[in-house]
Amino acid sequence: MTRTNAREIVVHLIYGINYTKETADEAMVSRFAQDYYETLQEENDIYAERPNQKQLAYIAQVVKGIEEKQEELNGYITKYAIGWHLDRISRLARSIMQLAMYESLYVEDVPTSAAISEAVELTRKYEDEDVVSFVNGILGSFAREVAQ
Repeated sequence: MTRTNAREIVVHLIYGINYTKETADEAMVSRFAQDYYETLQEENDIYAERPNQKQLAYIAQVVKGIEEKQEELNGYITKYAIGWHLDRISRLARSIMQLAMYESLYVEDVPTSAAISEAVELTRKYEDEDVVSFVNGILGSFAREVAQ
C-alpha cells in the first residue's frame, strides 16, 4: 500500500468520524476489523491491500492527530476560506484540507508541497473542478503564511 492510499484511507476515516461522532480509536477498530475491512474492498480499490504495521501506525497517528487538532485546523480553513462559513464547505473537502494541514504542521517526513499536491489530487478524485480550485487556494494561502 502506498502513502497516497493511506492518505485516502485517513480521509475516509475523518469523513466518517464527522458523521458518526466516533472517536479516532473507535473508528480505527471498527474499520480495520477483518470482516468489515474485507467488505470495503468491493467498494473501493484502495482497500484491496491491507495496510502493514508501519502504514497502520501512520494512519492512526494522523487520524488521532487530526481529531486532537481539529479546532486548530478548522480555524485555518475558516481563516483562508474568505467569505465561506465552515458549514458551507463539504465535509469531504474539509477532511482533505485537515489532512494536508496536519501533515504540513505535524508530520516531519512530509513536505508541505507534497501534502498539498496529494490533497489536490485526492480532491480531484471526489469533487468537481470548482472544489479542487477552492481547496488548492485555501491550502496555498495556508502554506504561504503558516507552513513555511
